[in-house]
Amino acid sequence: MKFSTAFTAAASLLATATAHGGVSIYTVGTTVYKGWSPYNSPSGQTSIQRQYSSYDPLLIKDLSTVNLRCNNNGALGTGLTGTIAAGDKLLSTWSQWTHLPASFLVYMAKCPGACDSFDGAGKVWFKIFQQGLISGTENSGVWAGNAIVATLKATITIPAALAPGNYLIRHELIAVHQANNPQFYPECSQFTVTGSGTASPSSSYLVSFPGAYSATDPGIAFNIDSDAAKTATSYPIPGPAVWDGTGSSPAPSDPEPTDAPAPEPTPTTLVTSVAPAPTVPACTPVTKFGQCGGMNYSGCTVCESGSTCSASGDYYSQCM
Repeated sequence: MKFSTAFTAAASLLATATAHGGVSIYTVGTTVYKGWSPYNSPSGQTSIQRQYSSYDPLLIKDLSTVNLRCNNNGALGTGLTGTIAAGDKLLSTWSQWTHLPASFLVYMAKCPGACDSFDGAGKVWFKIFQQGLISGTENSGVWAGNAIVATLKATITIPAALAPGNYLIRHELIAVHQANNPQFYPECSQFTVTGSGTASPSSSYLVSFPGAYSATDPGIAFNIDSDAAKTATSYPIPGPAVWDGTGSSPAPSDPEPTDAPAPEPTPTTLVTSVAPAPTVPACTPVTKFGQCGGMNYSGCTVCESGSTCSASGDYYSQCM
């Protein structure tokens, strides 16, 4: 009986560890930064990522706690800081992830000095990326979480005009697979951003953690099994608007057209008959669920056979 109880407890712990996940590697070009190792002793560990103890989610009850910031109680840095240039891509790799209906959000906060001694408190966080429901309905559509389940990777671009300095970067997944019980998975890392940019977000973009989310926000008080979710084709991602990189106030969700020339749109379908004979793409086609377009994106815009490049807002297009 004692063996059975011990085995059950061990199995329960293993299920907890394997049911969720966290960012374990950050890659900038050819430079790889190892993330924190939860479930291991923090003694002797150093990483650009702030320490956290497990893959367990934060819940609605945690929205008012400091844990929502970086998945810890205010722990500071351990002496390591990554480097990335404004306009460069940051590739994140998860150790594991299992929840398909999930949104992916990325925030940044400028440290007043060295990030090692800054806990991220205050109204200092601005959002640089978000992706929630990509296609279909809330109840049965394709979410950002689908791509992370399939590849365990996601790439975002640091705003090209961002002023250089030391920053915390906060990756977050919000899983909504349980009705009225969202799960929050934040992790923070620290980077020195280089470049000649001069832009910083205005105060209208800045939020604090805790404080950015409320239990009554539509994307948090959310029932994926409701009748409404079976027909709705858009999901209200929690938090502020994504900073547009200019320092101006958030634009309306559907701005009126202006006389200024618009950027060339990213193709949303793979053209297969441009030339009378097949041609070899000028770049390596992007694999399914990979990024294929968006503002500031400079990579390949051609998807591999069987996928098409689908836009999800101005900042991100994905092979679907």
